[in-house]
Amino acid sequence: MKKKITVGFWELIARIVLKNRIVILGVILALTVFLALQWKNLGMTYTEANLLPKKHIVNQQYEDFLNKFGEEGNLIVIGFKDNTFFTPKAFAAWNELMTGLKNSKEVELVVSLNDLKKLQKNEAEEKFELVPLIDQTQTVNPGYLQKIKNELFNNLPFYEGLLFNKQSGSIRSAVYLNKKIVNTAGRKTFIIENLVPKIEKFEKTTGIDLRVSGMPYIRTINAENMKGEIGLFIGAALFITSLIFFLFFRSFRATFISICILLFGVMWSFGTLGLFHYKITILTAIIPPLIIVIGITNCIFLINKYQQEIKIHQNQAKALQRVISKIGVATLMTNLTTAAGFATFMITGNDLLFEFGLVTSINVISVYLLTLVVVPIFYSFMPLPKEKHLYHLSKTYISTLLDWVENIVKYKRKTIYIIYALLLLFSVIGVSQMKVSGSLIGEMPKSASFFKDIVFFEKEFNGVMPLEIMINTKRKKGVMKLSTMKKMDELQETIATIPELSKPISIVNLVKYSKQAYYNGNPEYYELPTSQEQAFILSYAKNATKNTKENLMKSYVDSTGQYARITTFMKDIGTVEMARVEHQLQQKIDKVFPKDRYEVTLTGKALVFQKGTSYLIDNLIESLIFAIFLIALLMAYLFRSGKMVMASVITNVLPLCITSGLMGYFGIPLKPSTILVFSIAFGISVDNAIQFMAKYRHDLLQNNGKVKKSVFSALRETGISTFYTSVVLILGFATFTLSSFSGTIALGGLISCTLLFAMFANLLVLPALVLTFEKKKAKKEDLVEVELVN
Repeated sequence: MKKKITVGFWELIARIVLKNRIVILGVILALTVFLALQWKNLGMTYTEANLLPKKHIVNQQYEDFLNKFGEEGNLIVIGFKDNTFFTPKAFAAWNELMTGLKNSKEVELVVSLNDLKKLQKNEAEEKFELVPLIDQTQTVNPGYLQKIKNELFNNLPFYEGLLFNKQSGSIRSAVYLNKKIVNTAGRKTFIIENLVPKIEKFEKTTGIDLRVSGMPYIRTINAENMKGEIGLFIGAALFITSLIFFLFFRSFRATFISICILLFGVMWSFGTLGLFHYKITILTAIIPPLIIVIGITNCIFLINKYQQEIKIHQNQAKALQRVISKIGVATLMTNLTTAAGFATFMITGNDLLFEFGLVTSINVISVYLLTLVVVPIFYSFMPLPKEKHLYHLSKTYISTLLDWVENIVKYKRKTIYIIYALLLLFSVIGVSQMKVSGSLIGEMPKSASFFKDIVFFEKEFNGVMPLEIMINTKRKKGVMKLSTMKKMDELQETIATIPELSKPISIVNLVKYSKQAYYNGNPEYYELPTSQEQAFILSYAKNATKNTKENLMKSYVDSTGQYARITTFMKDIGTVEMARVEHQLQQKIDKVFPKDRYEVTLTGKALVFQKGTSYLIDNLIESLIFAIFLIALLMAYLFRSGKMVMASVITNVLPLCITSGLMGYFGIPLKPSTILVFSIAFGISVDNAIQFMAKYRHDLLQNNGKVKKSVFSALRETGISTFYTSVVLILGFATFTLSSFSGTIALGGLISCTLLFAMFANLLVLPALVLTFEKKKAKKEDLVEVELVN
């Protein structure tokens, strides 16, 4: 009864599709127009990827910090290392560059050598004054500029590590953007149309190579690079998959039909993103090429089945009906498993992955439905395929491959299992060598000019990734107490000893500078005041930068004086190193700041990302396990046999293990981009197993339960499609290696590697396991055959 219902359902679908061809094509066209209209909602993301759920404690601490001090990632640094800078021509060009930036409405503050201020004591009014370090009227004098250079490097320790490196002689300026535009399109407009042209003009005038970095700049240029790669991915994926498809089928019309379906799939994927008002991110940018690569496999299965049917009986109507009724259920299951692999990202609690998983899974099913109706409809309007279009079905190399596979499965199953065990052992050893890594800039293109600039600032100023420490003194004006400042200073001394961190900045620096100014600028007095000096020096300091835009320290103490922040910058270090640095800082914090009097929080973009990486890896491992469980349930529903489910899962877990082992051997770390590989690859690689198992189940019924005959007939029919789809998928995902983003390269390369092993596992291991699990039935069949012969 179940069989009749299933067959009847799919035959009904076939009749509906073929009888309502024009109506269905009209619906597809209308849906495409509707989704195309949603493209107006598309746009690049202007915020950074947050890998943690909103309610995670680390996110809550970061939000609390932002509420107290505002956006922290608003700093752009411009630096250089060039001995010709302190000359009239170069200094004049620098002055023009900095003045132009300072006058830009998007800029809140510029701290630069050309209009640097220094503290000076005004004894008459008992206060410090900010006075210009440089007399602009004398900058045409080379001797004067050399004098300024000497004073900067020897008498202004306040700016050391912030504006210059005393040992190497490198110099930089700090450009603080308006915090309101940092996460908006205004940031992009300023950087692309204002900052970059000014930088290029300076370099052309002076010949000095400027280095530019900072999170706003990195994010903007990175987004522009990502935007440029979307077209590259789509074009490359479409070209490669179509070319391979044509080489296999040698049919222009089959290739044309497939390209049309894929283009509609791409349009729908963009339309779905726009419909949900999702932004284009590093993940959602790869959805269209993913749909191309996955969608072409549906075309292969359906067109291959149509041509097989035509070759058998030359009846087009019958062939088209069987394409839907026989392949429909199998391809439905394969697409459901693929969609399930992507849908598991939705349970991670991460918005970025939720969007990726939702849109991709929806479009996987959409392109399946599109292929299921469009392929039969298009072929119904066309004449029967010619003999040359069917030639590939009997190609020598395919027949030779299938003969070899059949022979191995028949007579050398023990060899298959030994190789399986050895590969598994090889993988386990490799997995033990895997490392976890992740950083804000680790996924960015190493060849990009801004990445080289990051390396420059890491070498000269110990990095550009912000790490923040927020100190709650639990009382108003508690920050300005000398005891608090001494504790902050002790913590800053520890930070200064950590090579991965830059010189810290806080209100303590200003207070030290105030004492230096009180003693007429003598750098030997750059230190915290004693308790005797405290009263009059701090009273001077309170008015030092009052109501001035140039107040560098105004963002380091909140308006109540209860909260202070210490800002440092870190190098691009991995998760393990970050955990060590965090532990070292936390130990010092616990020692210096009593918990009953202070509440100290480590936060900042760098730390949030590192925590997010660890969280994501833990959750994606869980989602992979869930994907395997979910796919096993789908297969159990289809086959109603625990043995068959076990055979399919065992077969397709091996490629994941091999890929993990290779990552360990080749030092490819486990990070957000590489952990995605496993759920995606498993959801796709199990498709061939489902195709084989569905055909095996069908043939088992046709052959009155004969296991061996059914296994080898299923292997013969699905082997061609398995080979074709695997090759297309492997080369399709390989197009991602054209990216300049290391994460995308790893994603494409590792998935291709996994699918390569999955192809041979599904051709050899799966049928071998089925025969082993059904060993008793197979033996009985052999005995019956022997008796019949005798």
